[in-house]
Amino acid sequence: MAKLAIIGGSGLDKLKNLEIERREVLQTPYGEPSGPLTHGRISGTQVVFLPRHGSGHTIPPHKVNYRANIWALHHIGIQDIIAVAAVGGITRGMAPATLAFPDQIIDYTWGRENTFFDDDDSAVTHIDFTYPYCIELRRKLIETTRREGITAIERGTYGATQGPRLETAAEIDRLERDGCDMVGMTGMPEAALAAEKGMCYASCAVVANWAAGRGEGDGHITMEEIEVHLKNAMTKVRGLLEAVIPAL
Repeated sequence: MAKLAIIGGSGLDKLKNLEIERREVLQTPYGEPSGPLTHGRISGTQVVFLPRHGSGHTIPPHKVNYRANIWALHHIGIQDIIAVAAVGGITRGMAPATLAFPDQIIDYTWGRENTFFDDDDSAVTHIDFTYPYCIELRRKLIETTRREGITAIERGTYGATQGPRLETAAEIDRLERDGCDMVGMTGMPEAALAAEKGMCYASCAVVANWAAGRGEGDGHITMEEIEVHLKNAMTKVRGLLEAVIPAL
């Protein structure tokens, strides 16, 4: 039985190197997940793949059913999650097409269903979220990039914004003052929900563009630019997954 799941973000709604064995449709107490759970093998190792935004990228970040996704993966016995997510680069070094493994997160989202402990029968529960990403899983990802010669930023703070719009230049200035190195729209509550279920969760962030006001020229962000960088970076992601999964 698979113990590892990959949650795919923008640019990764399919895994080309996944040998598909079956698809599983689950209903959860929190509604439907983003799509069927795809069971298969990468480098001979069993994994489960779930596209966060649905097949064909139809679910915007503020409408992803994060609770259903995490509950479904936990229900089938998943212990480790590698979450691939597109981000905008804020600080120096976070250039487009770069991979990064954040070690901290700041949550700017609002109105999302962000906990499993919110029904009338639940005791008041506080999880330790000092280190939001699994230290051991991050270490293996970092060691693999070093071994395979894949350039990656080994730490950083992820700023999770509400979306679906991109940020203003002033908002990015604020995020940088707060200590954020990258900005994305899906990091929370996904990471916290995984922690509530006791799952080992790490993020592979893919820099798709410079954040607002950080690029060259007039600083405007185009979807064409994002798509080009994601396409280039996802080749690195697939190579990373093929190399790291057997070690897990």
